Amino acid sequence: MLRAKSPLRSGEIISLERHLRETEQAAMRIFRLDGRWGRNWCRFFQIQGTEAQETFLLNLRVAALFHDIGKANEDFYSAVCGASRIVQTLRHDHLGALILHLPDVRLWLSKNSALDAEVITASVLSHHLKAAPDGDFWRWCQPRGLKKEISLYLGHSEVTSVFRHIGEIASLSEPPELSVAVWSERAPWAEAYRSGRRDALQFGRQLQSNKGRLSLLLATKAGVIVADAASSGLVREGHCIDDWINEKVHEPEIGTDDIAEAVITPRADQISRQKCKPFELHPFQTRTAQQGSRVLLLAACAAGKTLAAWKWAEAQAREKEIGKVIFLYPTRGTATEGFRDYVGWAPEAEGALVHGTSRFELEAMASNPSEATEGKSHGLNESEERLFALALWSRRYFSATVDQFLGFMEHNYTALCLLPLLADSALIIDEIHSFDRRMFDSLIAFLRMFDLPVLCMTATLPTSRREELINAGLTIYPSSDDRAELESLEMLERHPRYQHEPVKDAGEALVRAIEAYRKGERVLWVVNTVSRCQELATRLEQELGVNALTYHSRFKLTDRQRVHTATVAAFQQMESAAIAVTTQVCEMSLDLDADVLITEVAPISSLVQRFGRANRHLARGMDFRAILHTYYPERSLPYAQEEIQAATSFLKKIGSAAVSQRDMADLLEELSLKEREADGSARFLDGGYFATRGAFRDTDDFTHPCILNSDLEQVKASIDERKPYDGFIVGVPKRFADMSETKPSWLPKYLGIANAEFYSPDRGFIAG
Repeated sequence: MLRAKSPLRSGEIISLERHLRETEQAAMRIFRLDGRWGRNWCRFFQIQGTEAQETFLLNLRVAALFHDIGKANEDFYSAVCGASRIVQTLRHDHLGALILHLPDVRLWLSKNSALDAEVITASVLSHHLKAAPDGDFWRWCQPRGLKKEISLYLGHSEVTSVFRHIGEIASLSEPPELSVAVWSERAPWAEAYRSGRRDALQFGRQLQSNKGRLSLLLATKAGVIVADAASSGLVREGHCIDDWINEKVHEPEIGTDDIAEAVITPRADQISRQKCKPFELHPFQTRTAQQGSRVLLLAACAAGKTLAAWKWAEAQAREKEIGKVIFLYPTRGTATEGFRDYVGWAPEAEGALVHGTSRFELEAMASNPSEATEGKSHGLNESEERLFALALWSRRYFSATVDQFLGFMEHNYTALCLLPLLADSALIIDEIHSFDRRMFDSLIAFLRMFDLPVLCMTATLPTSRREELINAGLTIYPSSDDRAELESLEMLERHPRYQHEPVKDAGEALVRAIEAYRKGERVLWVVNTVSRCQELATRLEQELGVNALTYHSRFKLTDRQRVHTATVAAFQQMESAAIAVTTQVCEMSLDLDADVLITEVAPISSLVQRFGRANRHLARGMDFRAILHTYYPERSLPYAQEEIQAATSFLKKIGSAAVSQRDMADLLEELSLKEREADGSARFLDGGYFATRGAFRDTDDFTHPCILNSDLEQVKASIDERKPYDGFIVGVPKRFADMSETKPSWLPKYLGIANAEFYSPDRGFIAG
């Protein structure tokens, strides 16, 4: 027997032929063309017409049957049989693509014009996302180790049986006999490799002008990864592939009233109880639902965009056959808040929170539930957790970070496994103003390439980014004409909420903060670096004799969760004074409502978002004006000098008059710096034959995730008990991260160790 994998926990051995046939079976069942997932997958990739869709499914089945054929070699067999320290001379995915370039195999496949040999080869080569055209690490057919030859088992009965099955489903003649028993860098493999390199180059050029072929390639490459994940995971956990897919995948679409019953109505009832008056949707929230399937929603902070987005999703579910609503946020904190406020109302088996530390957050919610999550876990049981992304396939409503779903654009494996859910959804993306350049580039490329109902939203957006989104197919709502009919929204946006009173420096700002706090006001101070945040909080605490809340990114998650809750609570109440110093983390939709806001000068979009944390709900009446104090830090970092110069012009135009959110939005459009335009590129779109993982966000080169040395024993216990240890992780400046080889072997490689002497539960990691 040829083995596909190491033995399962039960001791069962999965043969190579069985795994290949089960992967084809999973592909057929998941993407069947009479099912909603298959139809939406083809629509998502813009594969139109019955013939084109049948061609896709045929190529997917053939690629699934070929995807692991390269495992029929001595190195792989030794590795899965438990031989220690086996260096596999060639990766099995690389070898599989090379087999597809043998002349006899190529000729055989060419007998059916519906088979695209390049698409099939690319899907085989790239299904582990470890294939590159050049470089030293993942270069295609780069031998490893000292061996110059590998024994092959291509004449084995399992391999010939798979080839015959391919011939049957593709109406091909008798398959070729693969008599070659050894791989080496000589004939016929040298010629096959040269042919492959040549074809890969030519194929990449053809894709640039042939969108139909590109769509077929992308749908097939992603489909193989999904089918392989399903067949491997379900068999590993003892599930019947057909039964599980029929139950979890082919459930009914979202019905006419489902979103209202699951999310909108219970959330509206909660708002009604909180405000002690009947809930009413604003006209702009109702009309958002009437704007079509590709919308850019621009409305003021606290205007009610989230409920408008859910009403839009409800309209999409009525107009289209979809099974999911996916709400994406830029940060874990905002995704958690979105879950707590909205998705958490959904039935336990339908809602999901998806981000890097969601399990930790859900466990915390279970111990301190909100009204929405009372009596629900929304988490995964132990069996489901072992299925990883597949366990989420049956959920309907998602609050997630944008990386979890759009990360497939940079070959994130988990996001690729979640891609069928995305294709089956109405997608809402919040806070797009906060996307870094790399994230925004991926968003534009995504909107251009894929057919999906999408609503993007934010309060403000620079002109250049707005134009890019329009060019990518989004329609702005409300437009200037629409606003004339939206009296309540116009009032909200044009009402003067703020009084700008610039101060000379941090010293004068400190005096104003102390005065305001002693008068009983809620004071929020925002600075551009963690170190200044910590220093100012300590100084305020010394001056006032009270705890000055500190909120930034360098807390352990357990402490950050506590500080987050305390900060939000301090600014939601109006009876007593409050004071907090934060960094940019406050800009992301945190429901903070300050009476006095002090901030260092930052880019215009950041200032507008920071100002939106003051007088947010007009809770002190229509005559109240929040005071905005701005001043220049000693250094512009982490921002560019040109961004600070643009902000200077912005603040000068605001002057000292009363100002509204519309005033600031208009000035943002007028004065924001023009960015380069996205070129539509992304690894997933441009890979052709190849696929390697990239970064979805602009990388942070300054910090590293660590465990405090004082927490190592508890982390070790959590790992041993298979419990989450996310709450102990803290990001620290790289110079404080011990990544030496003396680290404990049980600690995951990506984690460093940091000295607990530099850590305070109330101030976070203090870098000197």
